[in-house]
Amino acid sequence: MSPRLPVFPLGTVLFPGLVLPLHIFEERYRELVRHLVALPDGTPREFGVVAIRRGWEAPLSTAPGASAPAADVSLHEVGCTAELRQVTELPDGRFDIVTVGRRRFRLTDVDSDSQPYLTGEVEWLPEPGGQEDLADLLAPRVLSVFRRYLRLMRADGDTDDTVDLAEVSEQLPEDPTVLSHLVAATAALTVEDRQRLLAADDTAARLRSELRLLNREAALLGRVRAVPVPLAELAVPISAN
Repeated sequence: MSPRLPVFPLGTVLFPGLVLPLHIFEERYRELVRHLVALPDGTPREFGVVAIRRGWEAPLSTAPGASAPAADVSLHEVGCTAELRQVTELPDGRFDIVTVGRRRFRLTDVDSDSQPYLTGEVEWLPEPGGQEDLADLLAPRVLSVFRRYLRLMRADGDTDDTVDLAEVSEQLPEDPTVLSHLVAATAALTVEDRQRLLAADDTAARLRSELRLLNREAALLGRVRAVPVPLAELAVPISAN
């Protein structure tokens, strides 16, 4: 029988090892947090974060007790579990939580009726072996281009205030898989680009795609010093091959 997870639709892509803080307003997701907190010790307290293809996002900043918009939601197939690491309950019943991405999965079925929140049957997507040598060759190239990209981003000031690029640059990992996830989560990419990277077959394929993306973004940053829209909006989605 396929494992079943609570599913949290968001307008972002989570990667293994990356921190995702969330502010929980809506009652159905408060119920999800209470469910996770009540699990026995030793049980993984995790839920699936899946990027939205079309429809509503889990409303994290509406008034307490507000209901979700009445709209269909279309989710991407590949997501990442978020492991609950820290929970702060506020006086009015809302939660501030800190989660960390743990493992990739593919949604095989979604159930919107059995629980107040979505649940889904999933298939785990471990990083397959067989391409380690290629990943080891690609990682230093991606690392070099990413450092150049970060320098250009700092020079242009084209970054989210929540991302400390100087800190990221100083803490870049050498492990190819960890590096591939950090680059995918940190670079100013579209949700579609990030989703393709999350769904990549293996680390080598992800690094190869990131090399193309980073060269593209670095070229834009190097040539265009002032643009009327964020550079991520100018990005052309990479091919699936």
